Amino acid sequence: MDNLSLKGNVLVVGNSGVGKSTLINAVLGEYHAETGWGITGTTKGIKTYENESVPFRLIDTAGFEPSRFRISKLVRNIQKDCKERAKDGVSDTNINVIWFCVDGVAAKLFQDTIKDLLNATSVWKSIPIIAVITKSYSAPDREKNKKMVEDAFKAVKKNERMPRLVIPVVAESFYITDESFAAPYGITDLVKATNDLLPEGKKAAENDVATVILERKRILSQSVTGSATVAAAAIGAIPFPFPDALILTPLETCVIKSIASIYEIPNSDVYTEVVNMMISMGTVGAVAKAAINAIKAIPGIKIAASVLNAIIAGSIVLGLGEGCTLIFESVYRGDKTLDDINWIKNVMELEVTSKVLASINAALDKLNENSDLKDVKKVLFAILEELFTRKNETPANK
Repeated sequence: MDNLSLKGNVLVVGNSGVGKSTLINAVLGEYHAETGWGITGTTKGIKTYENESVPFRLIDTAGFEPSRFRISKLVRNIQKDCKERAKDGVSDTNINVIWFCVDGVAAKLFQDTIKDLLNATSVWKSIPIIAVITKSYSAPDREKNKKMVEDAFKAVKKNERMPRLVIPVVAESFYITDESFAAPYGITDLVKATNDLLPEGKKAAENDVATVILERKRILSQSVTGSATVAAAAIGAIPFPFPDALILTPLETCVIKSIASIYEIPNSDVYTEVVNMMISMGTVGAVAKAAINAIKAIPGIKIAASVLNAIIAGSIVLGLGEGCTLIFESVYRGDKTLDDINWIKNVMELEVTSKVLASINAALDKLNENSDLKDVKKVLFAILEELFTRKNETPANK
């Protein structure tokens, strides 16, 4: 119980559909808050989410639309939730930070939304605000949207509350086409900024925050790899000769650059050389050939060429994404540099290939030996589950 009382409390508010639940899942690094589609909000009341590593709780509110949800009712529900948590042994239930979530693809609504949210949280006038621009998919528009949010706060009459920070985020990969997507963005910045605004005694130590941020980067990177693996399978299932996987190059490039961005790898001539090497080097062929052999070695396998191609394509991107995560994480930690080309080749050719193939074999062994593997997604998810549950999380510094 004592550990619970040391955590800060973050109130998450925003209109229905703005992406609060998806944001909460990304920050916690695991699935907690329900997400959904439709014209009504997914979160029906006040729900509190936390995990052991994140130094603050997230208090999720029902989507706020003034015409359907009175301000007084919102406040009463939050205060009631705080009292109930106090009964459960949480000694400090005060709100410490407020996240104002505004939709990055609905810029024209910023001013009205912010006015409503300021009214809804007027009882917490002294609490610092972080304006979180969700669904901030367009990198060129992020700075423009930040200014629009700041201007919207200033435009509210008699408003003396300005956000301490305005942070654009992308909580999960958003596919623009089959070959390109907006990668997760801004989540670790939001975690650090929130911790910095917590009262003394509730802030996590710098080393603890660094650990949380590294864990989030790894999870976000794996989410990029997972979604890209499924996308690659869809591309691979299209009937065409599959001799060298060149058709995957745009997707592979997007995966590499997205994971590099998550690990804050700066652009440079060396970075460009490494990206080109990762795409063109022989590990792609090695993974593909070994995947074919692994599948064909299962007794009783009957598999169509398009299904086989789909699994191969997914395996190629899976190996590439895993290799990028291992390499860029070591660079981010300062253990290695991109100049160490031989080490990068070693990771891609040996560690990644063997790890991915071990996952493929273990996943296929668990599937029905008499299966014809028509359900490509089932196979790929089984492989991903095997890979991401393995504990070898950092590359060997060879």
